Amino acid sequence: MQGKQLRKLEAELWRAADQLRANSKLTASEYSMPVLGLIFLRHAFNRYQKVKTEVEKDLPSHPQRGKRPLTKKDFEARNSMFLPEKAQFDYLVSLPESADIGDAIDQAMKSIEDEYDNLKGVLPKNFSIFSKDLLKELLRIFNKEVLQKAEGDLFGKIYEYFLGKFAMTGAQEGGEFFTPMSLVNTIVNVIEPDHGIVFDPACGSAGMFVQTGYFIESEGLRPAEKVSFYGQEKAELNTKLAKMNLAVHGLEGNIQEGNTFYEDKHNLVHRADFVMANPPFNVDGVDKAKEIVKKDPRLMLDGKVYLPKNDNANYLWITYFYNYLKPTGRAGFVMASSASDAGHSEKEIREKLVKTGAVDVMMAIGNNFFYTRSLPCTLWFFDRAKEKDKEKKDKVLMLDARKIYRKVTSKVNDFSEEQLQNLICIVNLYRGNTQKLKSTIKYYLETAAALAKETADATMELQKQLQLVHKTVSGFATKYARENKEAKNFVDSLKFEETASFYEQQDKLIDAIINVKADITSLENIAHQCKTLRKPQDKLIKQLLDVISSAVKEFQLNKNKDWKELNLKEQVDQLKALQQQLSGNPDEEEPGLLHETEYFWKQAYWLQSRFPDGVYTDVEGLCKIVSQKEIEANDWSLSPGRYVGVDNATDDDFDYEERLNEIHIELEGLNEEAIALSNAIAENFKQIVL
Repeated sequence: MQGKQLRKLEAELWRAADQLRANSKLTASEYSMPVLGLIFLRHAFNRYQKVKTEVEKDLPSHPQRGKRPLTKKDFEARNSMFLPEKAQFDYLVSLPESADIGDAIDQAMKSIEDEYDNLKGVLPKNFSIFSKDLLKELLRIFNKEVLQKAEGDLFGKIYEYFLGKFAMTGAQEGGEFFTPMSLVNTIVNVIEPDHGIVFDPACGSAGMFVQTGYFIESEGLRPAEKVSFYGQEKAELNTKLAKMNLAVHGLEGNIQEGNTFYEDKHNLVHRADFVMANPPFNVDGVDKAKEIVKKDPRLMLDGKVYLPKNDNANYLWITYFYNYLKPTGRAGFVMASSASDAGHSEKEIREKLVKTGAVDVMMAIGNNFFYTRSLPCTLWFFDRAKEKDKEKKDKVLMLDARKIYRKVTSKVNDFSEEQLQNLICIVNLYRGNTQKLKSTIKYYLETAAALAKETADATMELQKQLQLVHKTVSGFATKYARENKEAKNFVDSLKFEETASFYEQQDKLIDAIINVKADITSLENIAHQCKTLRKPQDKLIKQLLDVISSAVKEFQLNKNKDWKELNLKEQVDQLKALQQQLSGNPDEEEPGLLHETEYFWKQAYWLQSRFPDGVYTDVEGLCKIVSQKEIEANDWSLSPGRYVGVDNATDDDFDYEERLNEIHIELEGLNEEAIALSNAIAENFKQIVL
């Protein structure tokens, strides 16, 4: 399913699910689990049906007995859940009006738990608190044809979307159960967890494991054959979410409930191949007087337990992550930016960690990447294999990505897929791998060239259609003005001064694209032409459509027989469709071919202009490889901004149009806040008056 269709479906499902809150007066935290439970059931049933068809096809048939009945083992052999009849979605949807639907869904969940020990007590079973009509409607919506045909990856994305939406509505305290996908993907792509034990001691809803699964599948491999997932989570509800999230993605993992500060449920010190985490920041109140804390092997550095003296758990987490790793292990985790420069006992721990040689990459992330907090953060990466390499041990890559982001809403930023790949290219160059940069630039240029050819075809079609509509309307207007002198202004208004130069501009772009090659120079010219053409093209089409609309109203042309015979609607609809193909649809957040052609060239240019020789080089304001001596000279700071400097060069590729769009998004957000505040004041005033 394309991104546009997926976004539409997600938004539609969210509106439907939000009926639980609107019609039952529940808080987000109360209705989040039931909604996720229904998505879980729908996905499990889809997978069940698919596997059932595959198994039945392969079963041998006996002349007398026919095919043997299916068993639970048949499904598990194909990574699918076995669903008892009354837990199957079509059974629930077809229940009679008289049935107690809430109880039926509760029983469906219970029967699945009876089949699978790892889901015991995990699935939501409180559906009886909702009205029968509401549940019936929700089942109907989750039974739409598009969802009946949906497969694993789509359902996984819908599940992730809902987790994110619940985080935005504050369904869980501090949004700790959900790490934004951009940050998870960055961690996964930097540490590349493709084998052995993958551990998250603050696993929330298991997002790190899910993205690891996608990463392994993208390499054409099966996660179950390559990695073992281990997770620990303090909150009971989040532990359940994690287990459901793994199940809905067809993954297996050992998730244990426990407070990581005092319990090490999996006993994985020095055993993990990969550690990934987004621990809660700046936690205070950890009881460091407890013997289990004072003697914790996870806090050992240089044969001694190091406890930070202040009441802040950031460096407890950081030291845990280091000690969980094997001598060849890698870790990636999210941390409060303040931890990179923290002083006193925390600085001492940081110094010890730097001296081990395991600190690999430090990446500064800008504001608003989290749904529930706007502060910036830093991604830390350890690679313990570096400790044994004399040259690598002394080096740390400082990467300042605070200026790299895409604005999603007025309060939320993320990385586009291309921005993420560009950052990963830099990390790969630092590690000596130049192939990633070459293949990424090649992909961008080939994509831009292919889009350019589509742009040329669509531009030729639009030009023909625009000329046809203009000629048709001008012909009618000229004839109509002969009979109606007051319509002379109709004819005059169709004489656009810029028409000739505009068609010239279109022809110039089409000619340039005919022999386009996937290289920076020829595509640069085309990218600039695409950007230059977009506004005058949209302006001219708008002028024409405005003139037509005004004339129809002024002269009541809908009643005119000759006008009706023009059958103009079909021609105009075709023109609008071509315009949308080229310029995009802002309402659908769908970029057009003109923007996309320019965008992919810009991504290639961004990389090639910074690394022209195809090898790593320090880039002012972006990245720098620093030595332990430099870190020591900077008070053992691991804050990238201290090292990379400020880029004072003129930013030739600064996109003013994109920045204006960001400002527009910010303004919309402020307007929404102003309306909400105004309504709250009015409501409070009403209560005071009453």
